[in-house]
Amino acid sequence: MIPEEVAKILRKEKYAIVGRHSAVKKCRWLHESLVNNRYCYKQKFYGIKSHRCLQMTPAVIYCTHQCLYCWRVQKGDIGLDWEMPSEWDEPEIIVEESIKAQRQILSGYKVHKKVPYEKYLEAIEPKHAAISLSGEPTLYPYLGELIEEFHRKGMSTFLVTNGTQPQRLAEITQPSQLYISLSAPDIETYKAICRPLSPKLWNRIMESIELIQSFTCPTVVRITAVKGLNMKKPEKYAKIILKGNPTYVEVKAYMYVGLSRQRLKFENMPTHEEVKRFATQLPEELPYDIIDESEPSRVVLLSRLKKPIKIGKE
Repeated sequence: MIPEEVAKILRKEKYAIVGRHSAVKKCRWLHESLVNNRYCYKQKFYGIKSHRCLQMTPAVIYCTHQCLYCWRVQKGDIGLDWEMPSEWDEPEIIVEESIKAQRQILSGYKVHKKVPYEKYLEAIEPKHAAISLSGEPTLYPYLGELIEEFHRKGMSTFLVTNGTQPQRLAEITQPSQLYISLSAPDIETYKAICRPLSPKLWNRIMESIELIQSFTCPTVVRITAVKGLNMKKPEKYAKIILKGNPTYVEVKAYMYVGLSRQRLKFENMPTHEEVKRFATQLPEELPYDIIDESEPSRVVLLSRLKKPIKIGKE
């Protein structure tokens, strides 16, 4: 169970706690899509409808990293400690309760003057699950079954992992698209920015990146760019990326939100132009081209393909 002191912080940050260890949170872009007809980079790049996206995690406060840029509550933020769950909820329960939580979160939009009723009805029937909200999802022992359950409901899935559990990646059901986060070009930067539970986890991330080539779904290496910390040594990033030969590389700005504001400064959030400038240094070392960008999300997409594969379903 999530300690009550931690649960209070999560609720204050607008997380809806699901079961014993999972959570759902409304994405800013879900609101923007409903109210202002604006959408996020996942819709622009991959066809994922922002208003039909369920942002969730099966391991909300459990992680192998304590990244400086993470928006979630960490043990060091509040002087508390907690253990991994002794029992894990079943995938079917997590999926059902996550969808219920999403509908509850969206209930106020039913009568919102700027939201078309038809679009609201679509929103309460999510078609995509972003398994990425907080924590490390590969710590959940039934992750493959969770992905299968979403797929059984006709939903697509994006799995975002920090790559520290290659053994779990090797055995799971493939998501619709796999992301592995790469937050540093070398182990020294990694230890400083990700603050891993063990420095040995760096080698596990390298294993996970090499595993990318065994996946048949589209794959992404994502670099979260933090100004003053990891926007350096593009040639070293390129060398690591080549080990996995992912379909795409996303370079995305750190955003100064949530609990990360206690660890970093506003100045650590790069502008879109700074992200793009750093991203343009990667193709010099890689057989990838910049094929798209989203200035509102501060993200640049590099690809081996001329056009990204559209994942979104109606």
